[in-house]
Amino acid sequence: MANIVFVATSLDGYIADKQGKLDWLYSIPNPDNADTGFFALMARVDGVMMGRNTLDAVLSFDCDWPYTKPVFVLSNTMTKVPQGYEKKVFLVKGELKEIIAELNAKGFNDLYIDGGVTIQRFLSEDLIDEMVITRFPILLGGGVPLFGELKQPLNFNVTKNEVVLESLIKTTYLREK
Repeated sequence: MANIVFVATSLDGYIADKQGKLDWLYSIPNPDNADTGFFALMARVDGVMMGRNTLDAVLSFDCDWPYTKPVFVLSNTMTKVPQGYEKKVFLVKGELKEIIAELNAKGFNDLYIDGGVTIQRFLSEDLIDEMVITRFPILLGGGVPLFGELKQPLNFNVTKNEVVLESLIKTTYLREK
C-alpha cells in the first residue's frame, strides 16, 4: 500500500502561480507530447485522491478527463459530484487515516495524492510513502506552495533522479520509516 505524490513544482517550491494558474507548466516545449511519467503512475495506482480546488482546476482544463481510475475528492462542503462525472468522482470526508483505511478495505491500496492542500494534509499526518517531484527551471516568486507546516521532520531517500524534456529534473523520494 502506498500513497504517492506526483507533482510539478517551480524551483522555489510553488505548484501554482500567484493567480493560482498553471500556465508556467507549458514553459518547456514538449512538441512530441512525451509522457513524463503520468501514464506509468496511472497504471500503478488504484485511485486518485484530491481536494475540491484541484477537482475544480482539472475540470477547467481544456482537455478530456485525464484519469483512468476512480477519483476521490476530499470536501466538507461539496454535496454532489458535477454532472457527467458520477461514475468517475466520489466524495469523501472525515479523518484521513479513516478514509485511507476504508479505501484500502475496498481494494484501493495505491493512491495518487494530488493538490496542494491535500498533499500538505497527508504530509502533516505522515501518510505519504513516495513523492515524485518534477522541478521546472522557473522562479515564480510566490503562489501555492507544495509544502506547509509539519508536526515533525519527515525523512525521505532519493531513489531516482532524471532529466526529462532536456530541462526538467524529476526526483523520486521514498519515505524513510
